[in-house]
Amino acid sequence: MTSRIPRDSRLRLVGPRSLSAAPRAVNQRRPRRSAPRPPEGTPAPAELARMARSQLAAAARVARWADAALGPGSDGATADGKATLADATAERAARDLGLTVAQVRADWDTARLAGLVEVHGDSARPGWRLRAWNRDDSAVLRGWVALFDAWSLAHAEPADHEPATVAEVVSAMPQVLSFLQLSAGSVPVDQLLDLLEQRVTELRTERCEIPYGPQPEPTEQPQALDAPLAPLLDWALHALASVGALTCGGGQATLTPLGNWAVWVKLEQICVAAQSPAGNIEVAADEMLRGCAQLRPNAARAEYRAWLAARPVGSAVTELIAAARGDDALLRGLAFEALRVVGAPAEPDVSAVADEPTLRPYALLWLAEHDGVDPEDAHEVLTREEATWLWVDTAAAVADHGEAPMLVRHLESAVQPTVPMLLDEVRAVGHPRTVQVLVALAAAHPDPALAKAVRRAAFQVHTGGS
Repeated sequence: MTSRIPRDSRLRLVGPRSLSAAPRAVNQRRPRRSAPRPPEGTPAPAELARMARSQLAAAARVARWADAALGPGSDGATADGKATLADATAERAARDLGLTVAQVRADWDTARLAGLVEVHGDSARPGWRLRAWNRDDSAVLRGWVALFDAWSLAHAEPADHEPATVAEVVSAMPQVLSFLQLSAGSVPVDQLLDLLEQRVTELRTERCEIPYGPQPEPTEQPQALDAPLAPLLDWALHALASVGALTCGGGQATLTPLGNWAVWVKLEQICVAAQSPAGNIEVAADEMLRGCAQLRPNAARAEYRAWLAARPVGSAVTELIAAARGDDALLRGLAFEALRVVGAPAEPDVSAVADEPTLRPYALLWLAEHDGVDPEDAHEVLTREEATWLWVDTAAAVADHGEAPMLVRHLESAVQPTVPMLLDEVRAVGHPRTVQVLVALAAAHPDPALAKAVRRAAFQVHTGGS
């Protein structure tokens, strides 16, 4: 009796994007949310991008000079491992560009904050936003928003104020900016100062700060702040003006179109999170990812942004990677989707986990896309073994959270051209979920002969046979 196992069951090859996109196959159920419209009068995205390019033109010029003059991988750009220009490099750039050394250093710092230059280990190199500068308006806008988020680093803070007070002002400024955005026009600085003082007082009350020593009798009037905040408000407004978020003069402050748009975007992200049935903004990373599992990709990315906006980037990245290390393969894929939203700040942490077998394929794809490789071609950075491991991991996610036809369709994303080759390499790769994946695939596949071959492979992996 001859075996009915097909000798050369061809798999239909599909585009390489199916491999990197496969973790998203199980989250395609909920209807797409309609995108919120910006306030009336907001310039079109192309016009906003033109404004952002103008604001960042000097920084982009210095970043391009460094790319051309220093070359890839050069260690001449920095002297301290923190992407600060070495003296000789700054002087050379000043000569070549017709600038002063101080201007070069200021533009270089802006380029770093905007992600036009990225720090990698002990050196700096051009960021993906610089590569996409002329063709991708969204990359330009993201670069400007990164600079906007770092406004407190773009302008030196006053030296004669307590660091704790400066930190309180930085924490209170989002509310001041929200008031400016909602006011839709110029606002007197004195009014902003009143709001800032109220917010700082609220922050201190929330922390329940009670000074040591004898306390005065309580009065009906609130206690005045220890130090005047007017100089710090002046610093904050000038720092925001230096990044192009607002204008300030004549005792009035007004958001620029870019600043108005950026504040609106952040307010919308908070509203989306607040309206989430699962309350994703307040939960841990793994619970947030589970809450996003049933959303379409665009809606999920909006949830990721809102969740990230509510916590420090460093701790958020740590939480996401911890979730990726868990047993749920679906959360692993979604965690790296969320890390794509984080962008450049996540690069050191993602690089650090690239040697962990469980996370390596995801990390390599993330790093390739972060370095500017087209997502359609990112799979080429994986070895055959790594691609097979990712195929099994994604199949585990589909088996746990998807439907049987989806698991059958997942065969199409395998890099192996035949079923026997796929089974041989799946058995060899050593994924801990191999048996469960093969059993689920055998149960789901409508071809009896192929299902029998898959069951046999599952049995051989289970028993350690050949």
